[in-house]
Amino acid sequence: MAQLTRDTLWSLLGYDRPPVKGGEVVVEEDYRLRDLTVQKVGISDGRRMVPTVVLLPRAAARRGSVLIYCHAHGHRHDIGKAECLEGRPALLDPPLGVALAEAGHIVVCPDMPGFGERVDEGTESALAKALHWHGGTLLGQMLADLCLVRDSLAFLPVAQGAPCGVAGFSMGAFLSFWLAALRPDFAACAHMCGFASLSGLIAADGHDLHAPYLTVPGLLRHGDMQDVAALIAPRPQLVASGLQDPLTPASALEPALLHLLHVYGENGDLTVLTDQDTGHVETPRMRSQVLAFFNRTLPPA
Repeated sequence: MAQLTRDTLWSLLGYDRPPVKGGEVVVEEDYRLRDLTVQKVGISDGRRMVPTVVLLPRAAARRGSVLIYCHAHGHRHDIGKAECLEGRPALLDPPLGVALAEAGHIVVCPDMPGFGERVDEGTESALAKALHWHGGTLLGQMLADLCLVRDSLAFLPVAQGAPCGVAGFSMGAFLSFWLAALRPDFAACAHMCGFASLSGLIAADGHDLHAPYLTVPGLLRHGDMQDVAALIAPRPQLVASGLQDPLTPASALEPALLHLLHVYGENGDLTVLTDQDTGHVETPRMRSQVLAFFNRTLPPA
């Protein structure tokens, strides 16, 4: 099997070329939350509007780094980017976005198609089917929206030239490592409870647990999820999983991790956290390791 490339991934996602283009940004509201400034912004490329929340640490605590936060799914399409501020049952308190911002990172979290303020765009099933008929994918649309946000960060003067990382849980995990794989301008990536070999998951009859967004026709003819994540190397990557998680069973997780460990080698910057006893939840160990990971890999400017 030939080595998976970024161009092949974009083609499988439904794009002839990477959708790299900044958009128009409108700051709609800002307010204080704890020691943070929260901005609600709209980012538009002229065809679609991507509602986004930005968490700005107080100036004295700011590290000069930016984190794109990819929200989860959890069959709660009403939550979307609010996860960044309010959390969700599978995540710890305080919400991860707040914790990352209080650690000094600028945190930017957009609503994905069909989630949060975008629920009126259609159901996930309808969005995915319409895109498939046009040769596209919902995962591709989500990643294109995240690229739009990444390329529009110039609206934040404090983010100009800042190192940028990406993080997420569950669906946010998939989005995180796909985005970092496709975009070399991400300096580091941390993902929790979403990494596994799809071929292994299919063999274990666990693939139908994933929602419609995670369908990329033809991917397994070219590679698997571990081949996608391998495109992040040699940049720092953190992979956190629970072996009681039905989305990351050992039979699908272990071969994927072995491939990544081989790609990174003995001295590579790959952090693997595997908990034998937990399922599809963020653990205190994951939280502390993610915070430490970004404090190390996105040093103060």
